[in-house]
Amino acid sequence: MTPKTAARWFGLLALVGLAGCTAPPGEIGVSYKPRQFNDLPGWATADPRGALTALAIGCRDNRRVTRAARLSPAKLPGSYAAWRPACAAVAKVADNTAAARAFFERYFRPYQLAENNRPDGLFTGYFEPQIDIRDKPDATYRAALYARPDDLIMANLGRWQADWAGDRIAGRVVDGYLRPYHDRRAIHAGALAGKAKVLAWADPVDAFFLQIQGSGIARLPNGGTWRLAYDGHNGHRYVAIGRELIAEGAIARADMSMQAIEKWLRANPERAAEMMARNPSFIFFRRRQGPGPIGAAGVPLTAGRSLAIDTRYVPFEAPVWLDLPELRRLMVAQDRGGAIKGAVRGDVFWGSGPRAATRAGAMAARGAAYVLLPKAIAPNP
Repeated sequence: MTPKTAARWFGLLALVGLAGCTAPPGEIGVSYKPRQFNDLPGWATADPRGALTALAIGCRDNRRVTRAARLSPAKLPGSYAAWRPACAAVAKVADNTAAARAFFERYFRPYQLAENNRPDGLFTGYFEPQIDIRDKPDATYRAALYARPDDLIMANLGRWQADWAGDRIAGRVVDGYLRPYHDRRAIHAGALAGKAKVLAWADPVDAFFLQIQGSGIARLPNGGTWRLAYDGHNGHRYVAIGRELIAEGAIARADMSMQAIEKWLRANPERAAEMMARNPSFIFFRRRQGPGPIGAAGVPLTAGRSLAIDTRYVPFEAPVWLDLPELRRLMVAQDRGGAIKGAVRGDVFWGSGPRAATRAGAMAARGAAYVLLPKAIAPNP
């Protein structure tokens, strides 16, 4: 995928497995190299006001900030109390570029991220899809969009051991023991009967791609809409069906795209269900109104300014300067994703609808990232 291939979406990267091509957590040597703001390419002429808006939302809505929770990245000792001075000042910043830059320079210090001494990583884009739904199943709308099951247990392992911070599991209790939760195949076979509410019914292919993005806008037959927000997962690892299709010779690697995958699934309905079931990962949703979508940080995402990151290395609400060939911009870490692995790795949220899908699909670039941390936070060597 190249930036010129505008029709290819972020989901392609996850589907063919490119998004997760990083070393296992224990094998990554992450460093935070102190820098000055004038070391950030393009900073002197940047307009960070959009990031200021995103940070203000995070200061207001992120419970980690309001409760001064401890940071989860192992090399970043301290808590979200370090954000309080910036959060107290963010609403008072004048609406001009110079004032916005001065704000970040006053309250934050930049650090260049590197993995195993490599400062470059992969940065892609994602968006909020729009799909049609029905309140009852029929021949077309036969895939259930489930609410979070009653017996699903999700755990942040960092609460048990510090060096597990950022790692999460999901399961269910069976005879007093935590067992893996049902996979996609079992769920399609009816494993959630009586355990999870069906929020709506969708076309199976639309439902599958909705799960890749993690949230979306549901379009009702009467023209109304409401949002489907992420509300948990079954804990199984993501398997890229694009890679499976390439391995079987169904789609040539050179021709791989989200459209190619969708076309194949719709042209091969007798095999589509089996192919999608090879990905055992499954996402649960909740209905919500209001601005959004809501990122994993618990705040509404800001188009073009919110960034999905790996929270093992970058804390939520940290501004992140991206230095990419076609994008130099200050973002704010407000989401994460199963395919986002590594310190120098991120997904830019581009908004909702077709234009955002095109923008997200055009983005697949390698470059550098600088995390801006409050001056009270000093990374461990």
